Amino acid sequence: MITPDTFPQSKIADLAQRIAGLPKKPGRWLVAIAGAPAGGKSILAANVTAAVNEAGRSARAIPMDGFHLDNEILAARGLLPRKGAPETFDADGFIHLIRRLKDGGEVVYPLFDRSRDLAIAGAAVIEAECDVAIIEGNYLLFNEAPWSALAPLWDLSVWLDTPGDVLRDRLVQRWLDHDHSPDAALARAESNDLPNARRILAACLPADVTFSLAESQG
Repeated sequence: MITPDTFPQSKIADLAQRIAGLPKKPGRWLVAIAGAPAGGKSILAANVTAAVNEAGRSARAIPMDGFHLDNEILAARGLLPRKGAPETFDADGFIHLIRRLKDGGEVVYPLFDRSRDLAIAGAAVIEAECDVAIIEGNYLLFNEAPWSALAPLWDLSVWLDTPGDVLRDRLVQRWLDHDHSPDAALARAESNDLPNARRILAACLPADVTFSLAESQG
């Protein structure tokens, strides 16, 4: 299981110091944390964000998942079984958010409620005085249009390299936690989540920093 102490604390501290030491500038610094589904992105983003704030710099972690398309739209497009694939997100809306974040100022953004399986508009806000946004998501370094338009917007990018067996176990557990039977959880992971993970790995752009979960566990 991926927990807050899974990642090397020294590496988190080094990254946080690097972010905290960025000079002030007009607009906002953008840090991307990308990786496969269930790879530990949200935990890593939370750890790095907390460390940056502890170092005296105002930072906020922002998830990509608020841009999931609604299930009714996915069903109408025949994409509901593929929820989580690149084409099941409002990619253009997300890119617009990232550009607004980069410009600075107060920005309101949506969040995804996993227990209800839907996105909630206007659920969170980053304040104007917060000049570091740490964004986490599957497709932040994805080399397919329109997602590839994100790459030039990142000031610093982080790739979370998670072993396939860890991803599989985490994805199955995710569905077990949502009351799926063991067979149904395995089917959901193998029919959709793991193919998405392989697609992300096959089209991943280079990152400035890599966190290897295998390395931290070994």
